[in-house]
Amino acid sequence: METVILEEPKTSRGAPTENKCVERQDSHAVSSAPTVGAVFQGFLRHPAKLLVHRWNWKSAVLSSLMRAAIFFFSNLVAGWHAAVGALLAELVLRAATSGFYGAITEAFSEARPVWAGMAAAMVVLPLVNHTLEFLVHWLRGTPKLGISMTASVVFTLWSTSFNVYAMRHGALTVGSKSRPLGEDMKRILPLFGQFLLAGPRAIIRVFRKV
Repeated sequence: METVILEEPKTSRGAPTENKCVERQDSHAVSSAPTVGAVFQGFLRHPAKLLVHRWNWKSAVLSSLMRAAIFFFSNLVAGWHAAVGALLAELVLRAATSGFYGAITEAFSEARPVWAGMAAAMVVLPLVNHTLEFLVHWLRGTPKLGISMTASVVFTLWSTSFNVYAMRHGALTVGSKSRPLGEDMKRILPLFGQFLLAGPRAIIRVFRKV
């Protein structure tokens, strides 16, 4: 009687079949991610879908509070009346616009390559964001406008880069797959620590390849 030997399916490089499935899923996720150019085209072709339907209420809440505080303390040296006026103006402005800025940030956080999405967000957001902000506070006569705008721009550069990182990790997003804001806030500190270490880790990886 002839003996038939059944061999288990082999995988390339000895990797388990399950690992290959995970790798295929990851590669599919990367390949299906939009480019920065596609994100820009999406804003032009489907503005309602990307900006209105994905209006980020989390960004509206958090940004309104933090920006209002920046303008309040920056103008406090000019008196309580000036500080409260600047706070209220920024609070109203941010409540109306920050949800759209959050939607823009979230769209760029999905773009690949990651560095291109980050760079685009850090150019587009400050340009749109602070042009309108400057006009509003200039028209109303905010006393310490230079100091206020400088602090706000610096905060934007920092917060935009962190928000892109956090959104790529599933925090501060909106929609059916998003988590409650309370859960997001519990993840902020660990994510911020990872965010601070991301740059040094990337530099170390580059030097290891050299």
